[in-house]
Amino acid sequence: MRKFTVTAALLGLTALGAVVPAATAQAAESTVTGPGCNSKWGPRNGNMYAWQDLDCTGTQLIATPGNSANWGAAANDKATSVMNRGFVGSLDHVAFYQNDLHRGGVACLAPGELYADNLTDNRFNNGVIVNDNITSHRWVNRGDCGGAFLT
Repeated sequence: MRKFTVTAALLGLTALGAVVPAATAQAAESTVTGPGCNSKWGPRNGNMYAWQDLDCTGTQLIATPGNSANWGAAANDKATSVMNRGFVGSLDHVAFYQNDLHRGGVACLAPGELYADNLTDNRFNNGVIVNDNITSHRWVNRGDCGGAFLT
């Protein structure tokens, strides 16, 4: 009986092994992208983006390759999702600031994180929630982020 059980288990594992790689290969070949931020991600172009709503939806508030000391009345304190499509290397983190002129709390979006699709669960290094509280940004190195990173 034990020999039969072991044989049946091995046959089951062998069959599973034949099915799993096929399913994995099929998933890897899929060209379907996810909603929101996933569908807006593209090749690195040097820009930082911010949107008014969750998951990179709603009004696009800003898209720029440079720094901004004040996002202006149309964008200040309205961002709920952000994206970093900057080039990897020096100055590849986007530092978002609570106040104009790069003051107040700071939190960074690393290039490997790609985007933060929900800023309601992120905080600046001073403890203030990031959502609807960004007024300026600049490109920095990791060490300039004050230990706070967006996810």
